[in-house]
Amino acid sequence: MEYESSLGLVNFSTFTYESGPLEFEDFPITKGPAYILGQKYNTREERDDLKHDIKSRLWITYRRGFPNIGGTGPSSDQGWGCMLRCGQMMLAHTLILRHLGRGWRWKPYDVQDDKYWKILKMFEDKKCAIYSIHQIASMGEAEGKAIGQWFGPNTIAQVLKRISVYDNWSDLAIHVALDNVVILDEIRSLCKTSAKPSTSQQPSEEGLDLGNNIHFSDFVNADPSHKAGPPKPGPVVAWKPLLLIIPLRLGLTDINPIYFESLKKCFTLRQSVGIIGGKPNHAHWFIGYADDELYYLDPHTNQNVVDLEDRERQAVDVSYHCSTPPSRMIFSKLDPSIALGFYCKDEEDFNNWCQVFSSPVQGFRPMFELRKEAPTAWSYEEVVAPVKKAKKPPQTTPFSDLFCDEVSSTGSNNDEEEFEFL
Repeated sequence: MEYESSLGLVNFSTFTYESGPLEFEDFPITKGPAYILGQKYNTREERDDLKHDIKSRLWITYRRGFPNIGGTGPSSDQGWGCMLRCGQMMLAHTLILRHLGRGWRWKPYDVQDDKYWKILKMFEDKKCAIYSIHQIASMGEAEGKAIGQWFGPNTIAQVLKRISVYDNWSDLAIHVALDNVVILDEIRSLCKTSAKPSTSQQPSEEGLDLGNNIHFSDFVNADPSHKAGPPKPGPVVAWKPLLLIIPLRLGLTDINPIYFESLKKCFTLRQSVGIIGGKPNHAHWFIGYADDELYYLDPHTNQNVVDLEDRERQAVDVSYHCSTPPSRMIFSKLDPSIALGFYCKDEEDFNNWCQVFSSPVQGFRPMFELRKEAPTAWSYEEVVAPVKKAKKPPQTTPFSDLFCDEVSSTGSNNDEEEFEFL
């Protein structure tokens, strides 16, 4: 299939862009192979396959004209929703892997692919869609983010984890690693616990309307003690599909080059669902690399909202697939605050992932630590008592002397995208 063949389907007059260069140039011929979410391509001989693969990913961007969030909130997420959209793209790809497989490819005008349409509608810009901008922004308030405020990679990861427990169709376990440490026993316990519903009031298979004028968002921020909260764990099962998100900070103000090869390695793994992060003030979903350039899908295109209910209407879903080659960026421009994403479909897949990251490889700097169980917290006596017994206090440099110059030089602007410092 020719990548450019459906360009005519897109009405570019419905697009608006944030300031910055627009690059619609074709893929370059690279010296080495291109890796896209675990798939390897020769950029000369497998060019069309490479482009079709990328075009098949769900491209979720800013939208305008959707129902006001919260009833009186914004009707567009332009200027603040880029990290939310990147989280949606990573999760959407995960659900495609879960229900359709890595080999699935998008076909324009195909209205018979029911699982694809079901996944797509879960991200529609409506309150009743389980992974909509409405639900994500509303759930962000539980993480201390007001509606209309920027998210960092860690925040979007935590929000998606909270919402996913209501998606009974996908039955996906989401684990967010903390403090650069992946606790293996926690993940195994999570994935081997079934979360089948135990109450009559919960999302339908579609994750949509609950009936009797009750919607998903009516209880998503409710008090945890409320009886309509997340379903309680049930009996043990073989394995629950896992989305593992690892928020990291790989530098203070700039990314440390020692991690470049490790980041490249992530894209070569079959479990990879990309990286969410970006350039300063701009979040992107990174899907692969070739040579020394990252490939990413950019959400900073403001499109009109579309109604996916009428799938018979010609090309109603075309605006969810990018009709131009992905943007490219050299690794050194990447913001140091990122979140790695991995999907393990079963226990064997997870064990393979563990083996990859537990085996030291020359030239690859570890970005996080794997532990079987959570380390025991240090006690007061272990940390404070020796200091009190010391005859002279240790000579230390005040925190402000170490970092204030660097931080102040970058400025502090609450109106810019904030990335979590981990």
